[in-house]
Amino acid sequence: MSTGTDRERFSDDELANCLANYDIGNITRITEFGKGSRKSPKVIIESDKGKYLFKRRVRAMDDLAKVAFTHQIQVHLAAEGFPLPHLVGTYDDNNSMLVADDSVYEMFEYTTGGPYDGSLESTHDSGRILGLFHKLLENFECEYKPPTGSYHDANAIRQAVKSCAGNIPPAARPAKEVLLATSKFVDETYSRCAEQINALGFDDWGMQIVHGDWHPGNMMFKDRRVVAVIDYDSARLQQRVIDFANGALQFAILGGGEDPATWPQHLDENRFRSWMKGYDSVNVISVAEMKAVPFLMCEAMIAEAALPISATGSFGRFNGYAFLHMIERKVKWILTFYKRLISVLD
Repeated sequence: MSTGTDRERFSDDELANCLANYDIGNITRITEFGKGSRKSPKVIIESDKGKYLFKRRVRAMDDLAKVAFTHQIQVHLAAEGFPLPHLVGTYDDNNSMLVADDSVYEMFEYTTGGPYDGSLESTHDSGRILGLFHKLLENFECEYKPPTGSYHDANAIRQAVKSCAGNIPPAARPAKEVLLATSKFVDETYSRCAEQINALGFDDWGMQIVHGDWHPGNMMFKDRRVVAVIDYDSARLQQRVIDFANGALQFAILGGGEDPATWPQHLDENRFRSWMKGYDSVNVISVAEMKAVPFLMCEAMIAEAALPISATGSFGRFNGYAFLHMIERKVKWILTFYKRLISVLD
């Protein structure tokens, strides 16, 4: 149930009926877990057999075939010793998902860990773990046909970029020529980066299952090592460079305060270098892939900004133009220092 803007919560009957399907021992405590989507109720369950996280999936994310696909990935990774919260099966048929009253539920063994601390050690280990993720799933096969779309060379992104300027509220716009100049730069740069990537032979690079959303918020750390990777709902079939270029961006990008105009334009080069070397330590990056990384990072930034700005005129709480201009500055920096970035593995 839900009240107003409150987080979705389990009813007492719903929770009791669901938990009756699991053999987790005598329950001693149940507490609400307030992280993640507000539309997905979660509780931490403590029992004499251990500690668990139980959740109801968001309605838009509970397609059974897709859930089964992500569970197959997680079960495969768990069997290989990959760090992730293990799924708990139902007691009667050991099913990794529970379907009841048109809802889908999941139970996980609870993993204790903390957030990303920004250290080079944690950054290196995140890159290493993504390299391991790709290696373990390189030949993974399943019956489900996963999605293949990405932020690279996508018409939907181009359309979003072109509509950004017109959807920014008039009161939030700078002078017309300034707005159009930024919009034109972002539009042309997205296409130019896509062309450069394709010229490197992108279409000929093998495709495999990738995570699709590799960023600090989707992993937990302990002693500066990754102890759990979560959220497999964006998993898809793509060239692996799509994943590790975005991962490198997410760990090296620098934000700031309430005004994007004050955010630094440069990346944290030490973290970028550490992240790429972490990946390369277990899954060697080719020269062509490395040459594509800065261009892909630009595409990823543009895509992440353009989609919400074209839809709402803003980026969350940030002024749409201010955020788009910040992206322009960061993209210019990456392209200016392209050669320095692609040499980090030399």
